[in-house]
Amino acid sequence: MTDKNPHTVYIAVGANLGDRIAGCRRGVELLSESTDLKVIQHSAYYYSEPVGFADQPWFVNAVFKASTALEPYTLLTELKKAEKAAGRQQDGIRFGPRVVDLDLIFYDDRVIRTSGLIVPHPRMHERAFVLRPLCDIAPDLVHPVFGRRVADLLADNASGQQCFEVYDKLIDKTAFA
Repeated sequence: MTDKNPHTVYIAVGANLGDRIAGCRRGVELLSESTDLKVIQHSAYYYSEPVGFADQPWFVNAVFKASTALEPYTLLTELKKAEKAAGRQQDGIRFGPRVVDLDLIFYDDRVIRTSGLIVPHPRMHERAFVLRPLCDIAPDLVHPVFGRRVADLLADNASGQQCFEVYDKLIDKTAFA
């Protein structure tokens, strides 16, 4: 279902298998090509250590801002379709390796709590790999549940998760394979 009025959404993208940056780009491209979604802004890419399941390669993550007429549940379905089209397989390992992951972080300033969808993303405030790239494009965005700016959530983040910007010429990418 679509709405005639555009909505502003923030979507996190990540990958840790194969060419991780290409995997992220492919996920965003597939989503943009197959839906009524227009990317407005895109953060830098960040290397980040895995969370939840540590025995896997480091991730590359980014966040993008988009405009869409899709309603939240339809957008979630399209995110899953884009992941599958990009080659993601459901292997049963929660937080495990993947060629691409697309997560809806914010949908306007709406708060949605159902069994199939929680927005804002329920763990985004605990994850440097979401907060750091989100601060690239929307540091003053206010979390509608916590009533706090994204930049403040990042400053308070005590997860200790390593997350740093990808500098193609400065970082030995083989160290994170």
